[in-house]
Amino acid sequence: MYAVTGITGQVGGAVARALLAQGKAVRAVVRDAAKGEAWRARGCEVAVAGHDDADALARAFAGTQGVFLMVPPDYDPAPGFPLIHAQAEIFVRAIEAAQPGRVLYLSTIGAHVAEPNLLNNARWLERALSRLPVPVAFLRPAWFMENASWDLPAAREGVIRSFLQPLEHRISMVSTEDIGVAAADLLARGWDGTRIEELEGPDRYSAQDIAAAFAAALGRPVRAEAIPREQWEALFRQQGSRYPEPRMRMLDGFNEDWIAFEGVPHRGRTSLETALRRLVERAG
Repeated sequence: MYAVTGITGQVGGAVARALLAQGKAVRAVVRDAAKGEAWRARGCEVAVAGHDDADALARAFAGTQGVFLMVPPDYDPAPGFPLIHAQAEIFVRAIEAAQPGRVLYLSTIGAHVAEPNLLNNARWLERALSRLPVPVAFLRPAWFMENASWDLPAAREGVIRSFLQPLEHRISMVSTEDIGVAAADLLARGWDGTRIEELEGPDRYSAQDIAAAFAAALGRPVRAEAIPREQWEALFRQQGSRYPEPRMRMLDGFNEDWIAFEGVPHRGRTSLETALRRLVERAG
């Protein structure tokens, strides 16, 4: 039995599907019982537990061979990242009480980077989970190809505005489906101690490549346009951000290549073109 958090999202759902395809038993960990019914229909157990409830999480994780652990993204962390530190303590308490066979945490490329930026969320959580008395692995995927879903409405109008720049600058990206397969394989085969596994797609891609992939999927011209760096703070504040600096520095890190892999990443199979075609088909 494998407990999967975040199962109603893209990555957690991909992990659960990959485990089920291997014939593994899955326990869907959801905040709302109604959201677990679709997974129950697929043969999964369902456990209701919020990320803020260590006791409920411990019950959800108990008796499992492994736990896939992820947290909802916090794009606007307060100074010192207080929410992720509190979340880390809840996870540690739950796992220490449940004693699952192993824990796989969905981290990120650049989790090892000390430079202050948004991805320090993963850095702090990795540090907290490293002290657990069970085998722990950190899966560090590249920039999600499916982040381009934010750009789909604009792509339909012919122009996507990008924070990734210069527009021809290529970075590591990976599909959420490839993340799901990699996570399921790692959980199923197991490991000893603490392990780091990094993952990217079959190639690296730029904002211009995203525009080209949308053009192919939509059957119409699409071009990319850079959002000037000096406009970022005002734009993020207009969107409701109180602390835009960490997100801005994360984007700087991708654009300047100091957010990168620590080692040699494994490669997934899904191309950007395939991922965005699927995204467009799902959107209808």
